[in-house]
Amino acid sequence: MPEKSDPTRAERSLSNDVEAAGRFRIYLGAMAGVGKTCAMLDEGWRRLQRGTDVVIGLVETHGRAHTQELIRDIPVIPQKIVNYQGREFKEMDTAAVLARHPEVVLVDELAHTNVPGSSPHEKRYEDVMDLLEAGIDVIATLNVQHIESIADAVEEMLDVRINERVPDWVVRQADQLELIDSSPQQLRRRMLHGNIYPQQRIQAALDNFFTTQNLTALRELALRYVADEADEDLLSSFVNRRGRKVFETRERYLVGLSLSPETPRVLRRAARMAARSKADLRSLLITPDTDISEHEAREIESLKKLSHDLGVIFLEKHGTKIADIMVETAFEHQITQIVLGASKRSRREELLKGSVVNQVLRKVGRAGIDVHVIGIRDYDPGLTDIDDN
Repeated sequence: MPEKSDPTRAERSLSNDVEAAGRFRIYLGAMAGVGKTCAMLDEGWRRLQRGTDVVIGLVETHGRAHTQELIRDIPVIPQKIVNYQGREFKEMDTAAVLARHPEVVLVDELAHTNVPGSSPHEKRYEDVMDLLEAGIDVIATLNVQHIESIADAVEEMLDVRINERVPDWVVRQADQLELIDSSPQQLRRRMLHGNIYPQQRIQAALDNFFTTQNLTALRELALRYVADEADEDLLSSFVNRRGRKVFETRERYLVGLSLSPETPRVLRRAARMAARSKADLRSLLITPDTDISEHEAREIESLKKLSHDLGVIFLEKHGTKIADIMVETAFEHQITQIVLGASKRSRREELLKGSVVNQVLRKVGRAGIDVHVIGIRDYDPGLTDIDDN
């Protein structure tokens, strides 16, 4: 994401034209060793040199000499020592940070689980929320596999268990989400040189988790996550400034639904089209404001379930001006492709009531939104159902 200026508290009030620094910045990486902690320490040092009151709440050096050197003379809040099950642990002393109340605090490993008795909270990100609530800016680090919406995919792909997770809402609270990237080949070289794990763990790591395939998968997940977040911010900014326009930063599909028997086939076809483009897909059902029958209610539930099964975001709106609602929804969600089923109205009905497809085409043509019309097949009673049992 584009970097914002990072003024001190005094500087923030000097001009309303300069955007204030984000209160919460996260350095996100694909895995250990990409340089998140180093980037955080460099940022803390830069701000310290500019007169900002910066302290280290917690930094995990993992014995890496280079990381230790980057602490330089940044003030460090002493860690809290906790005895648990006969062992001694060190954790961030959140109460001490709150008492010191710096302008900025550096906090490593956002997904960390606190040792019982070290904090009122189970997770470090909850301590960070307390710091933010107190008006203290936080710079933190996080690996992509610990994000809740991604953790299950990582477990399935890499056959590892992800126990420490951060809710997506926490990540989305960040004013700045910055990707710290490194190629799989570079990461493996760092590993070989002893810059990530101690010597006795290097070969096992390279043979197991730090394989090129695993690193590539995690890197792609990190890149996609940050790109999606940046895309949402960009579109929100454009829409707020420019109104009824569509910006093609990526493909987004909208499929129109109805309670006709052909709709499930149209929805499945739209899902295949969106999947080929690696695009988001939303389905939109427009119903009248009047009461619906039990049969119609069952049909709506069926469409909701099918949308969910296909990974489609289901939208339902009410009204009679179908084309207008469809177009407004397209602009609202920055849709670039609309998918509709062909009308089954007769020529006479279209003359009397109008064609929804033609109305949508006229309304979105100048906005650069493409419209796909899916042909409707007549049901053939002579077809034999397949019995899978």
